[in-house]
Amino acid sequence: MPIFYTEDHEWLRVEGDVATIGITDYAQSQLGDVVFVELPQVGRTLKKGEAVAVVESVKAASDVYAPLTGEVIEANEALVADPAQVNADATSAWFFKLRLADTTELGGLMDEAAYQAHTA
Repeated sequence: MPIFYTEDHEWLRVEGDVATIGITDYAQSQLGDVVFVELPQVGRTLKKGEAVAVVESVKAASDVYAPLTGEVIEANEALVADPAQVNADATSAWFFKLRLADTTELGGLMDEAAYQAHTA
């Protein structure tokens, strides 16, 4: 399953036409202790670049952006109950799943090597 990254510090695991989306370990380390997560509604249609979720820490609040266009098909409600999961393991604490409207948009994302260079 390929993993992609955005300049806004989201990660995506893509399987077929579904992307599972969360924030990167780098992002959670910059935020500090996550205390609140607001997720998008299932069924919501998103445009690439649209603010879709919120993550709040003891230091700051930050938007999570839709890395691609599509429809929210699932939200990780466990994060709402226990937002500290983001700090414990950002790569498995996914926020939402998106059914992609246009898989060609994947071409604008970074692979892990490019993302590491972006955050260096």
